[in-house]
Amino acid sequence: DLEVEPAAEPWPENATLYQPLKEDQILLSDHASSLAVQAYLRMCGLPVQVLCRVNSEFMSPSGKIPFIHVGNQVVSELGPIVQFTKAKGHSLSDGLDDVQRAEMKAYMELVNNMLLTAELYIQWCDDATAAEISRPRYSSPYSWPLSKILAYQKQWEVRRKMNAIGWGGKTLQQVYEDVSQCCQALSQRLGMQPYFFNKQPTELDALVFGHLFTILTTRLTSSELAERVKSYSNLLSFCRRIEQTYFEDKSS
Repeated sequence: DLEVEPAAEPWPENATLYQPLKEDQILLSDHASSLAVQAYLRMCGLPVQVLCRVNSEFMSPSGKIPFIHVGNQVVSELGPIVQFTKAKGHSLSDGLDDVQRAEMKAYMELVNNMLLTAELYIQWCDDATAAEISRPRYSSPYSWPLSKILAYQKQWEVRRKMNAIGWGGKTLQQVYEDVSQCCQALSQRLGMQPYFFNKQPTELDALVFGHLFTILTTRLTSSELAERVKSYSNLLSFCRRIEQTYFEDKSS
């Protein structure tokens, strides 16, 4: 009673990924999520064209960034996109056994619960970052007063979520500590291997790369977040390796 792997369906030429405007609108957390999806699709060898749209958050079926448009289907966020490509016969984690798969899932949850939450917290709950970076960038495509309304609405929404998961009372220092702990766990799991599960990347590698690379390359009011990541040299070389392997122009 073996599971038959689906034969890989051809991937359409015109697959597109939507995200907010790169230069002046997109925020760290959305950028990280978008980069994770791009890394995943590149690791699968599935080409996608990236389109930046002012209203991409409102175009997304789940209200989450990024989303892909493939054929006549629209799928948002890494988890569902992984399932979607798997159903089409493209997967990175087929080689894992059940134990490894459970472990991979646990680490992906760790990244989403710690890094993504920390990014959202810093963007919207740290007053300096919210005032200097998040509100102006988030509202940049819109004219006043809509710009102000949308930015404050977003900030209120994120702060409400933080309270609901018990992060509302955290200090910035505690959030940085959480990030360090998460990076330490990832660094230990990675060790000296090229990828988390040895020789081949999985969706975990794409997710970790999306977040760490974005943290390392995004200017915030303080460099503390990037400094926390930088203290793990194997995570730095991991980011560099994926950038070189999957994002740098091969033809040159």
